[in-house]
Amino acid sequence: MLTAAQLAELRRDIQFQVELGGRNLRLTSTWGLFSPREIDEGTRLLLSHLQPAPDADCLDLGCGYGAIGLALAVQAHQGRTLMIDKDFVAVDYANRNLRLNGIQNASAQLSNGFDQVEQGQQFDLIASNVPAKVGKELLALLLHDAHARLRPGGRLYLVTINGLRQYMKRNLTEVFGNYDKLKQGTHYTVALAWR
Repeated sequence: MLTAAQLAELRRDIQFQVELGGRNLRLTSTWGLFSPREIDEGTRLLLSHLQPAPDADCLDLGCGYGAIGLALAVQAHQGRTLMIDKDFVAVDYANRNLRLNGIQNASAQLSNGFDQVEQGQQFDLIASNVPAKVGKELLALLLHDAHARLRPGGRLYLVTINGLRQYMKRNLTEVFGNYDKLKQGTHYTVALAWR
């Protein structure tokens, strides 16, 4: 049985430092969010392939506590970055991490996929560490909605577990008319599609 002190320690925010977008950032997280103590392997692999233009408008789809969105906001410092997640705790921590690091060209908001993103809002780059178990229906919606929300020439970057690689190749080719496997690691694959 855990002591009162151990329980109190578990309730405290998790804090760590990491380099994102070429800048050292302090992040805060909590239990219940994905990879709360460090940036996970799939996200790190995805981040190594993201190079937005300085004035790009970016979207972090399924932001968690904000690692991808913060990296995009730092790199695309003249653009705007929107971070969305269906988990209110994730959105709260993503906004906290923006404030903690003084990043003012980004914000996080609740949205199940694109359903709460302002109608007509367009992006130059959308990035996501796609959860493996969201279901084919939501994945189909996300891919079609991402295509509709990208400006001409806009890019969608996804990292998935290797088990979803062929599914993503097939569906990105169907929706976007193209697919590029940027990197396949031991457990994860980074894919690119463009409008």
